[in-house]
Amino acid sequence: MHHPSTSFTQAAWQAHLPLYRHTLALPFNQELAAGTLSPERFRHYMVQDAHYLVAYGRALAVAAAKADQAEGVVQFAEAAREAVVVERSLHEGFMRQFGVSRTEFDATPLSPACHHYTSYLVATAWAAPYPVVLACLLPCFWIYAEVGKDIHARAARPNPYAAWIDTYAGEDFHAAVRGVLATTDRVAAGADARTLAAMHEAYAMSARLEWMFWDSAYRLGAWPA
Repeated sequence: MHHPSTSFTQAAWQAHLPLYRHTLALPFNQELAAGTLSPERFRHYMVQDAHYLVAYGRALAVAAAKADQAEGVVQFAEAAREAVVVERSLHEGFMRQFGVSRTEFDATPLSPACHHYTSYLVATAWAAPYPVVLACLLPCFWIYAEVGKDIHARAARPNPYAAWIDTYAGEDFHAAVRGVLATTDRVAAGADARTLAAMHEAYAMSARLEWMFWDSAYRLGAWPA
């Protein structure tokens, strides 16, 4: 049982602190910060990230439709728009820079980890109640922001991935993360015990899938058959 003075997001973060530390320690994130990550691994990650963002945008749009307040409709519709805008700019910038053509991107299937994560998000967004949808969407905002902050703080300079690493530090993104944390805590405060338990399960699943996404990129994860 969580202490009543602990918010949902604080409790969820504490519960998954070891997993967060494992995420920071992943070879992908260590080598990205050091600037030693192979271009092949970075390209794999970028392509999967672009696929992911479109699905994430869809899930955010469903969250917007389920929002319990008008502010939430705007908040998540904006976030959905942002996910798709970022996906587009990946193609204009980083993919061009790292030699990924539109044709190659379109021909690259989702990796098993990306497919699992995006399927989980979209299915949960459609099927689960609003508070649970927020909990499943939260790790992509929050863990990504915190891992990014960590990488940005210790990145070797010069770094071939400097431009990518610097996107992590954008104040707009961190402001959006704070907004999602506040909404999630507000909604959780009014949730019954069953819903709260489902929120914790959803958060845990997405936190694991965040770890898997980076791990998969390092291993150049592909379908075994």
